[in-house]
Amino acid sequence: MGELISLDEHRRGAPLAGAVSGSGRFARVSFFFDLGRPGTYLAAERVERLFDGVRWVPASAGALATAGDADAVATAEARAAALGMPLVWPEPFPGDVRPAMRAAALACELGRGGPFVLAAGRLAFCGGFELADPEVLAEAAAAAGLPLDACLAAAGDPSRDAAVEAEGRRLVDHGVGELPALRVGRVLFGGEARLPEALAAVAAGAPGGARHPATA
Repeated sequence: MGELISLDEHRRGAPLAGAVSGSGRFARVSFFFDLGRPGTYLAAERVERLFDGVRWVPASAGALATAGDADAVATAEARAAALGMPLVWPEPFPGDVRPAMRAAALACELGRGGPFVLAAGRLAFCGGFELADPEVLAEAAAAAGLPLDACLAAAGDPSRDAAVEAEGRRLVDHGVGELPALRVGRVLFGGEARLPEALAAVAAGAPGGARHPATA
């Protein structure tokens, strides 16, 4: 199928090969994210550009079997270098992202999940800011066009945690071992590095996903 994502073109700002055009429509493509995972930050920009109409779903990575902190840091730094993306570790890391995930759930409900995840990821992993800080959440809310009072109220509402944790457990039950994850139709792709596979599944017309215009 050829190269789906050219890192050299990405660094130069050229259009990505296989990217979904604004006229494309692909059903049932979902992006499951945890704002505490650097892979979410590394994937979110491409997800926003490559997939049209993607559904953003907050899911806790707490139930997933993940690499140790040292391995996770090394892997994320290697991936960021390969992608030509900056990576600054928030202090502390890992930190408490539950308030941010609650706010993200509200953003998704209001159709602003993508902009909020992009803003939060940049603040955490480009700026090194702690997402539990209300001032940082306020910045993310403003960037995403969310009402500030509603965003901060959601961030302080522990009743939202159960749904986010349940999403994580469902992913584990379906064999996902790493977040973020993409679902194309009924097929799940766990981990930021598998994003090209998810794009290939869309292009090939995976169940629930329309065939890419270039291959139809």
